[in-house]
Amino acid sequence: MSEYVPTIGLEIHAELKTQTKMFCNSKNDADEKRPNVHICPVCMAHPGTLPVINREAVKHVLRVGVALKGELADYTEFDRKNYFYPDLPKGYQLSQYEYPLVSYGELNGVAITRVHLEEDTASSMHSEEGESTTIDYNRAGVPLMELVTEPVITSAKQAGDFARELQLLLRYLGASEANMEKGEMRVEANVSLLHKSQITNSRSKKLGTKVEIKNLNSFRAMERAVEYEIQRQTKILERGEEVVQETLGWDEGKQKTFVQRVKEGSADYRYFPDPDLPSLKLSELQEFSKAELQKSMPELPAERRARYISAGVKSEDADAFVRDAALGNFFEEVISGWEEDPKKVALATNYIANDLVSAVRDSQGTEPRDTEKRDSEDRAEIPISARNFKKIIEMLSERKISSRVAKDLLLESANDGSDPEDIAKQKGLFQTNAGPDINAVVAETLSKNPSVVEDFKRGKGAALEYLVGQCMKALRGAADPVVLREKLKQSMGKN
Repeated sequence: MSEYVPTIGLEIHAELKTQTKMFCNSKNDADEKRPNVHICPVCMAHPGTLPVINREAVKHVLRVGVALKGELADYTEFDRKNYFYPDLPKGYQLSQYEYPLVSYGELNGVAITRVHLEEDTASSMHSEEGESTTIDYNRAGVPLMELVTEPVITSAKQAGDFARELQLLLRYLGASEANMEKGEMRVEANVSLLHKSQITNSRSKKLGTKVEIKNLNSFRAMERAVEYEIQRQTKILERGEEVVQETLGWDEGKQKTFVQRVKEGSADYRYFPDPDLPSLKLSELQEFSKAELQKSMPELPAERRARYISAGVKSEDADAFVRDAALGNFFEEVISGWEEDPKKVALATNYIANDLVSAVRDSQGTEPRDTEKRDSEDRAEIPISARNFKKIIEMLSERKISSRVAKDLLLESANDGSDPEDIAKQKGLFQTNAGPDINAVVAETLSKNPSVVEDFKRGKGAALEYLVGQCMKALRGAADPVVLREKLKQSMGKN
């Protein structure tokens, strides 16, 4: 076991969902493929142009602050963060330094330092040969939220769980789509290690030398990079050497970090208040008051998850319904009116989380949910109406149909929209639990399988299940397996 304890802090950027950019009227469109079409003199930093603050972007960040139970600023201002890079047309970035919009807060058990607002940079487009780089300024000036956590995360998994929950929160609030593959959400991790002997019982404020990891384009990549960096730093410290404070990139192909540059400090950016933008006294703006913002808040992911669990839904199913809003909304529509019927709720949960998800996956040609593609949750397109699905669950709970028939009805109704009750009537799929049909099938099954009958009499439980399966096959699923088991046991002389 390692003698070194990791400490991780995250810096997460998310492009906000607004009609226009942060300081001008150019369109904010993450789906635009043509380069340099959503630009104007302001976002291109032409001399003499003046920026204007995007009201909606400010509101988005403040609503995030409410969701995090953070402290909303009364006074705020924008600062110039000075550095030179080809994708930064002004030669500085408009950001917030001393007076962020939100301070403190908490999400998924992780304390938040601050949440502030800034503008995004342009996009560098590198040729496949690596011989040239062009700049697309469509993204330049897009409103960008930056969230910084306290350095309190202790594992790569905890870091991944936090980032995924933040992505979900932003989507519920309508603040950002936060699709990592589109660059709408970017994660950077600060990792440091400290020897156990240097940590007091009260969790010392002292931290080891940190490195910042950039170029993390998925949650899985972030988790792997953090895990790699913990191991790399551990080896350095065990050799008696010192970790260098620097900025690293992550090479997904080689599965290792690499040095980009020596880490800058805040003094290197020469922050100062932007003279072209007014400071804001938010308490003077009624729409930005905490009371007004709270009125617009939806049910948040953690609240929805807790509500599902209190209704008897398993935690993993509750999490799936929360992460896939379409699936969660479908679940709620199906169980509406069944609040006092936990049996039906449990059946609906099981069939949605398993059979319906499989049907959705098959219809969309997507991979199972536990594969690599987890960073942007698939939005389910439900192939069956809630009304028809509800009928299947009702027939199943009333034991009119078997579980095998229920699965078949789900697929058939999903395929062509047919009423599952009509299908069951037309195909004779309602369970037959008494009468000559079932008795004849039981007798015939036993006569055809004498060796299996002997196995059952010798105490092999699997033999009984085999016989039940044969009967169900002969009856096309139209029988109650519980009733069949009893009839088979009675016919074989065991009760």
